[in-house]
Amino acid sequence: MKQKKTFSTVLIYAALIIGAVIMIFPFIWMLLTAAKTNAEVLQVPPTILPENWDFSSFIKVFDLLPFGHLYLNTGLMILFRVLCAVAFSSMAGYAFAKLNFKGKNFFFTLVIVQQMIPGQIFIIPQYEMVAGLGLTDTIFSLVFPGLVSAFGTFFLRQAYMGIPDEIAEAAYLDGCTRWQTFTKVLFPLTKSSVAALAVFTAVFSYADLLWPLVANTNINSTTLSAGLSTLNSMYSTNYPVLMAGSLLAMLPMVILYLIFQKLFIEGVAMTGGK
Repeated sequence: MKQKKTFSTVLIYAALIIGAVIMIFPFIWMLLTAAKTNAEVLQVPPTILPENWDFSSFIKVFDLLPFGHLYLNTGLMILFRVLCAVAFSSMAGYAFAKLNFKGKNFFFTLVIVQQMIPGQIFIIPQYEMVAGLGLTDTIFSLVFPGLVSAFGTFFLRQAYMGIPDEIAEAAYLDGCTRWQTFTKVLFPLTKSSVAALAVFTAVFSYADLLWPLVANTNINSTTLSAGLSTLNSMYSTNYPVLMAGSLLAMLPMVILYLIFQKLFIEGVAMTGGK
């Protein structure tokens, strides 16, 4: 019996190691490509290790892209989108879950329907609204599509639905207003769900490419993903520079994950448990 457990443990660890290698290999390939020359990248058959390690691509990419502006714009976009998603989705989720008002089911149906519609459909009207306000090439234009979140509203409504009504009723009998019941009693009970929503919003915002390309055409006012797209030319691409830029663009999310690793895991695990 002990030998069977040992053998199964070895198989599990072997599978995990193989999976980890498969997941890490693209990042290793990016680093190795960034250390090659463009001619070496394009040669056939391809080589894994560079013949002469050359990290000048990391210097060239700073000459081509204003990474200081790109980091700042991306960070502010993620921050404000997360704050807006948490604030507005929490209030809307609480209202749909715990309050009774006329047209409640109809409006919640609209929220569900909005999730079924591809986001690309809203790009033209969203751009017209931002352009009409004269706010293109600003931080607000980057944040604008994330001011409200249909997914966040649905997600947090489910979290509030899982809280017994007796808790809100007890708070109300103790003299709390609806707002106090929401902010001081129910909202703190949804911290895990809020953390998961913040994680998802941050990841989706970081990966957003199409909207920053449309709304902010100035390279100094766009994001990392949109800035990197300018390195990919139609006729020729300097792949070592592109890989170097991709590695530099990836660093903020890696650092955030290392700092908030426990929060990431708890949020995603809680979501899976739901």
